[in-house]
Amino acid sequence: VQLQAFGGGLVQAGGSLRLSCAASGRTFSSYTMGWFRQAPGKQREFVSGLAGSGGNTVYADSVKGRFTISRDNSKNTLYLQMNSLKPEDTAVYYCAQRDTSWYVSMDSRRYNYWGQGTQVTVSS
Repeated sequence: VQLQAFGGGLVQAGGSLRLSCAASGRTFSSYTMGWFRQAPGKQREFVSGLAGSGGNTVYADSVKGRFTISRDNSKNTLYLQMNSLKPEDTAVYYCAQRDTSWYVSMDSRRYNYWGQGTQVTVSS
């Protein structure tokens, strides 16, 4: 399995970015996907996840109402639409995949495959 995240960049506070994560190596639609982020000096934290079964979608409280996760199974791609960005959203964003199609986990240890990360910087 290979995951490649891209779409990061520098944006002003209040702006928007859309991250993409291209997946390959196995049937993308079958597996739960997640986005995590890690700011300098901080632990990696959960941002959002989407079950492969077409079930639940989960957001961290800090991004609820501003970020939207989605997937296009025909393109084997996961997305994260980020609106109303804040300086505290600045981090390296990672996509990840679980070895299950069931529920979303907020625990990074439950994810088996990781992309290389894409930097998002929000200026004030």
